[in-house]
Amino acid sequence: MRLTTPIHQLKRAARLMARRERIPLHAALDRVAMSEGFGSWSLLATTRAAPASRARQVWMSLDEGDMLLIGARPGQGKTLLGLEIAGEAMKRGRRAAFFTLEYTVREVAGRFAALGMDAAGFGDRFLFDDSDAICADHIASRMAGMPRGTLAVIDYLQLLDRRRDHPDLAAQVSALRTLARDKGFSLVFLSQIDRSFDPTRKACPDIGDVRLANPLDLGLFDKRCFLHAGHVVLERAA
Repeated sequence: MRLTTPIHQLKRAARLMARRERIPLHAALDRVAMSEGFGSWSLLATTRAAPASRARQVWMSLDEGDMLLIGARPGQGKTLLGLEIAGEAMKRGRRAAFFTLEYTVREVAGRFAALGMDAAGFGDRFLFDDSDAICADHIASRMAGMPRGTLAVIDYLQLLDRRRDHPDLAAQVSALRTLARDKGFSLVFLSQIDRSFDPTRKACPDIGDVRLANPLDLGLFDKRCFLHAGHVVLERAA
C-alpha cells in the first residue's frame, strides 16, 4: 500500500495531534495510520520494512567501543532510529540506555510501541534517564557496572553543551570517547543539523552541517549516519 504522505510527515502530524488533543503519542500514531488505511501504526511500520532493516544495518555496523553520530533536521526520524537501534541491541540480550531532555518516559514507550516493541518487556535491560544533570560525568555514573556491549543513545549531542557549570563540549565528548573504549560501550549521539542545510543542493546533510556552538573534533566519532526525506547515508570516519 502506497502512503499518501511521507512517513516523517505522518510522524510529525501524530506528534502535533498528541499535543493538541492531549492523548498518548502511540494513540495518535494509530489514528494517523488508520487515515492511511492501516489498522495500527505498528502494522504501517512493519509494512514499511525499510526503517527496520536500516536500524538493523546500523546496529550490525557498530563494534564495542564505537561512537556513532546520527544527524538530521527535526522530523526526519533520528530519535526513532536511535530508539530502534537500542531495541535491536536489547532484542539480542544487550542492555541499552536512553539519555534525553526532549522526551518523557511515556513518549519513549509510545515510540517503542510504534516500532512494534513493548518497552515494559525490556525490563532492567533498558535505562531511561531524563535528568537535568545529564553530562559526560552523569552518563558515566549511570552506566557504571553495565556490561561490555551496552549501547547508550544520547538525545542529543548539543544538550551536553547547554550548562556553563559543566565542562565544555569537547572535553565531555573526549571523556565519553575514553569511556566507550575502556568499557566496550557503543554510544549513539543524536545531533542537530544547521538550518543552512539546503536539500535542493544535496540529498542528505553531512559532517559540515552539524550544528555546533563551540568547537568539537567530529573525528572522535567512528561512524556517522545522516538522514533526510527517506535518504540515509552511513559512513565510517576517514
